[in-house]
Formats: sequence, C-alpha cells, structure tokens
Amino acid sequence: MKNALSFDVEDYMHVTAFSDQIEAKDWDNCVSRLEHNTDKLLEILASHSCLATFFTLGWVAKKFPRVIRRIAEAGHEVACHSMWHRLVYELSPAEFRADTQEAKATLEDAAGTAIHGYRAPSFSITRDCWWAFDVLRELGFTYDSSIFPVKHPNYGLPDGQRGPFSIQTPTGEIVEFPMPTLEAGSARAPFGGGAYLRLLPYRYTRWAIRYANRGEHTPVCVYLHPWEIDNEQPRLKASVTARLRHYIGLRGTETKLRRLLSDFEFVPLTALVEEWRHSHVARERSSRELVAPENAACR
Repeated sequence: MKNALSFDVEDYMHVTAFSDQIEAKDWDNCVSRLEHNTDKLLEILASHSCLATFFTLGWVAKKFPRVIRRIAEAGHEVACHSMWHRLVYELSPAEFRADTQEAKATLEDAAGTAIHGYRAPSFSITRDCWWAFDVLRELGFTYDSSIFPVKHPNYGLPDGQRGPFSIQTPTGEIVEFPMPTLEAGSARAPFGGGAYLRLLPYRYTRWAIRYANRGEHTPVCVYLHPWEIDNEQPRLKASVTARLRHYIGLRGTETKLRRLLSDFEFVPLTALVEEWRHSHVARERSSRELVAPENAACR
C-alpha cells in the first residue's frame, strides 16, 4: 500500500512552542536554516526517487521564493501551511480568511502552480473552528490535513474519524485526511511524524505503519519539518517542556527518514486524496445501484 509523505516547511523560530520567545516581526532577524535543510530533504528524496507534499508557510515563499521553485521543479506538491503560523482557533473567520488567502496567492506565485491542499499550524483546526472548512473550500482548496484525532493539550479531535472523510460545505466538498493514530478500545496513540517519530523507536513506527496498511487497510500520512533533520540549529531559551518537545531526538531523525523511504512507498498526499475520492464515489454509486432494484420493486 502506498502512503503519503509530507513536510511542514517552516524554520525553527516559527514553531508554536517558541512563539512566546520570538514574535513574527523578529523572524527576519533570526539566522535561517530553512534553505539548507530543505535542499537536504530534496537531495534525500531524490536519492530514493520519492515525491512528497510540502505544506509551506507563505512567509517562507515570500522570503525564499527560490526554495519553492526548487520544490515544484523537482516534481513535489506545494501546499499551504498558512502565512504567519498562527493557530486557527485563535483567529476570527475574517482573520483566517485573510491569512490563508495571502498565503495561497504567495505560494502560487512562487511555485507557478495551483495550491489545493492545506494544513493548519500545529493541527489547530478543532471543533471550535469547524467554520475553517467553509473558508478553505471558498478559497479553492480541495483537501485538508489538519485534524489529529487524539486528545492533546494544544490540539486534537479525540472523537474524530481516523481515516479520510468528506466534509460538505456551502460551496462544495472538501476531503479531510487526518494524521495517523492507532486505536485500542477507547484509547488512541499517535505515530508517524514530528516528535512522535523522533522520540519513539523506529521499529515501533515501522510496525504501526504496517499494521495500519495491512491490518486496517488504511494508508497513513507521515509528516516532518525541515528543522527536524538539523541537529545544528540554534538553541533557543524556552520552557523545559518546549525544549524537550523540540530538541530531543533530532540527531537520529534523518536516519529514521531514510529508513522509512527504504521500507515504504510514499507519494504526495494529493495522490492519496484523489484515490480515496474516486473509491468513495464508486462505493456510493455501488450502494445506490444495490438499493435501486428494491425500490423499483416496491413501486
């Protein structure tokens, strides 16, 4: 089974854990590691003939348009990760629309391609801001990958669907592709990306992906950030919790990524979304055809 590989293209100073240490107005004054790390990711992917989805900040596209062009020219999908990495549930619908619209236009200008996918900073689309899907569809997005169906202090939808599903909005359908989880009874465990990939043994991640693929017949979306393969990034002062979440496991992440690329076949997320959409339409059509004869006999 094919799985999706995605990268949230942001620099170390953009992460939510450090937002109380560095304001957006100060990002330009920070030493950037993004171009170096993204180029390294592109080299790793090329060596494995793998294509991925790059959910990118509009700020990155504005400051480093050449990086976006290199991603697109290499055949990868460019998608949207907001303009300023602000949490969606802290924004009004008008603020979210303005941020997302600016990011989409900036990314499309840099990439020279249409942008169809969105991922919220820190998976911050929750029940409290479900209206975000209406805005995304109005702006032309066809899929989202922001829902993490787990209980977490800063995000999550504990009772959310674990596999892809369709959301109907006033202007049409948008497909949601959630982050990967395992389920045992009423408990759910996240895996396959970010701190979970860095902190957990690789053999666990490999087993979890194989279980989802073979046991549940479900593809997963692995996610990483460019800064997660960079053990030489500047160390920022922050809370103990923030530093633990951000720095632990950096040294081994590149090795884990390379092992994933050797053990699994990955494609851009849009490919899995389209595959799910086609199979979903086929299932609905088959269901209607099965019901039709009975209804006809009743008439």
